[in-house]
Amino acid sequence: MAPIGNLRHRPGRRLTQLYAGLVLYGVSMAMMIRSGLGLDPWDVFHQGLSRQTGLSFGTVTIAVGALVLLLWIPLRQRPGLGTVSNVVVIGLVVDATVALLPAGWPLPARIALLLGGIVANGAATGLYLGARLGPGPRDGLMTGYVARRPGRSVRLVRTVIEVTVLALGWLLGGTVGVGTVAYALGIGPLAQFFIPRFALPDPPATTPTPRTGSPAPLPTPPCGAASGSGHAELR
Repeated sequence: MAPIGNLRHRPGRRLTQLYAGLVLYGVSMAMMIRSGLGLDPWDVFHQGLSRQTGLSFGTVTIAVGALVLLLWIPLRQRPGLGTVSNVVVIGLVVDATVALLPAGWPLPARIALLLGGIVANGAATGLYLGARLGPGPRDGLMTGYVARRPGRSVRLVRTVIEVTVLALGWLLGGTVGVGTVAYALGIGPLAQFFIPRFALPDPPATTPTPRTGSPAPLPTPPCGAASGSGHAELR
């Protein structure tokens, strides 16, 4: 994997892809909010906190992301530009998009908003992860925890955390519904589809040749292999 935050290789493409992905992620969240049919686990938690505190959804998203990022410190995780941008950009975009999207849509339109939001969320994940400038704070927390405890399963840790935040969010008044189930079933396959398509390859590496000592290019792995087995909701 390319070093996190390394912009020497195709910086224009990577920055454009990163911020396009983060903006699309915020838009996808707003679409699911306006559908009123249920949110993903972390957004149920964000919405519950928003309703209890009176803060906007985006403000809560930023605050929770910043707090989660602080938990990286004992795990010795290193954030990248994408990690920090994730905390700020998504929250700002979701608030702006919610303000632009009216409430009270008829049911067919709400279903379309939900399904479109889930697909857009998967595409957004592929875009900003493919830029390879750092994971979202929530997934970095999970992968960092597992890295410090190699015997633990990422899937198990993720499930425990997401069930916990889902339950807390529901108790706080967040919206749990058919959209929550649809997201859980659909986002994995969508992420698997989009991540390899947007993943940028590593920059060509060099190594001395045995006879001359001059650098020779090493092969670059295919995009699918370079991207890893990332999952959506990587915020």
